[in-house]
Amino acid sequence: MYLLNEWAEIIRRFMDAGGDVLWAIAGLTFLMWTLALERLWYYKFELSKDVNGAIGSWEKRTERKSWNAKRIREKLISQVSLKINASLPMIQTMVALCPLLGLLGTVTGMIEVFNIMAVTGGGDAKSMAGGVSKATIPTMAGMVAALSGVFINTYVKSIAERESELLEDHLTTDH
Repeated sequence: MYLLNEWAEIIRRFMDAGGDVLWAIAGLTFLMWTLALERLWYYKFELSKDVNGAIGSWEKRTERKSWNAKRIREKLISQVSLKINASLPMIQTMVALCPLLGLLGTVTGMIEVFNIMAVTGGGDAKSMAGGVSKATIPTMAGMVAALSGVFINTYVKSIAERESELLEDHLTTDH
C-alpha cells in the first residue's frame, strides 16, 4: 500500500508540474488508446460475424454477374468496411492533437515565465524554473502521446486495410 501511495504522489507531482494542459493530454491519450483498443477488440471478436454475414448474404445469391449483383456486392463490402474503419479518423485526429496540446502547454508555461520576469525583474529563479517546467513537460508528454498514437494507429489501420481486402476477395463474382 505504501508503494502505491508513493507512486500516486509522484504522478500527482508530475502532473502538477506540467500544468492543466498535461491533464488534457493525459485525457486525450486515454481516449485515443481506448478507441484503438476497442478497434482491436472488434477485429478479434466481432468482425468475423459481420464478414460471415456479408459472405452468407452474397453466397445465397444465385446470380452474381449482373450490374445489380455487382451493386449488391459493393453495398455489402461498404457496410462491413464502414464498421471496420469506424473510429479510425477520430484516432488519427487525436494523434494530431497531442503535440498541439503540448505546444499549448509550452506557450502557457512561457507566458508564466515572462510574467514572473516582468513582475520580479528576473530575480526569482525558482518561480521561473516552475514556468519552464510547465513549458517543457507538456511538450514532451504531447510528443510521447503522439508517438504512441502513431504506432497504434498504423497497426490498427493495417489490420483494417487487410480485412477490407480479404472481404473483397471472399465476395467473388464467378459461379
